[in-house]
Amino acid sequence: MKVIIKDNIFKVKLCTTQNSISKGMMGKRFDKEFNGMLFMMPSSGEQSFWTYNCVIPLDIIMINNGAIDTINHSCPPCEMKEKCESYTGKGNEVLELQGGTCKKLGIKKGDRVSFSLV
Repeated sequence: MKVIIKDNIFKVKLCTTQNSISKGMMGKRFDKEFNGMLFMMPSSGEQSFWTYNCVIPLDIIMINNGAIDTINHSCPPCEMKEKCESYTGKGNEVLELQGGTCKKLGIKKGDRVSFSLV
């Protein structure tokens, strides 16, 4: 699956089950197979993510009805559950990219987001 923001195309892994949403980027790195992870949330509204057991910083992007609502920039990995920060925003999808990607590419709140299966 691909996510398109402005002229940028991201090849993403899709997370739709509670288990895949909970695991997310834990212990994973982006590679030539995918450079983003897209979470299809079971309901729209306030979402909360963390970076527990992630190995790289992440941009955590909340998407609400096809537009970016919130960007949490370069969220650092967290190794201790009790000390992990929560990153929030409103949306029905959440996109994780390598930390710094949004600033590098000029992606900002309000940008339209589209999806493609090809």
